[in-house]
This record gives sequence, C-alpha cells and structure tokens, in this order.
Amino acid sequence: MEAITDFQKIAVGLMGFGLFFLLFGVLLYFDSVLLAIGNIMFLTGLTFIIGIRRTAHFFFQRQKFRASFFFLGGVALVVCRWPVIGMLVETYGFVLLFRSFFPVALGFVLSAVNIPFLNSFFSSSSSMV
Repeated sequence: MEAITDFQKIAVGLMGFGLFFLLFGVLLYFDSVLLAIGNIMFLTGLTFIIGIRRTAHFFFQRQKFRASFFFLGGVALVVCRWPVIGMLVETYGFVLLFRSFFPVALGFVLSAVNIPFLNSFFSSSSSMV
C-alpha cells in the first residue's frame, strides 16, 4: 500500500474545490467563470493525483479519442464563455470516457444494501403505508 504524499493531498483539495465550483456554477445558471475555474481546478487536481504521463495516457488512448475530444472540447467551450453548450458537450464526453466504470459503481452501490445498517434502513423505508 502506497502512502499518500502531501502533493496528492493538495490534489484532492483541488479536485474538491473544482467540483464545488462546478456545482456552484451550475446552480448560478451556468456562470461561465465559475465553471471555467471548476474545470481547470478539477483537471489540475486529476493530473496531480495520477501524474502527467498517466493523465495523458488516459485521455489520449486510441479507443477514447472521441470521448476525450468531446470532454476537452466542452472544457474549451466553457472557457470561451459558451457554458451551456460546453457543459452539454463535456457531459457527453464524460459519459463516453467513464461508461466502463458505471457498472462497477452501480454494483458497489447495490452491494451497499447488504450492509446490515443500510439493509434495515432500506427494508423499513420501502413501505409507503
């Protein structure tokens, strides 16, 4: 098991602030400045966590070229102050990039029902009467 470096801790903070700015930018009716700051901080944090070489390898694989083009193109559109179109293009690219991860995440969420505390919560809340 690898120890988390201070550099990676800063990167997690950058990603967290990036997600916060993205959410806040969407809540404020697609404010282009907040969305641009959020995108830049999120991508910078991702690069700091996994490294430049791995980030470039992830985004520029041959089979992920179209997804990366849409995702990074959406980021560029947001930075160029077309936030609604940019976020739509970016969302499409995000779904294409991470579509192989969605079944794993769904399996994890569904396995959380087997945890005793959550199992009793879900079984008691499913009754509408």
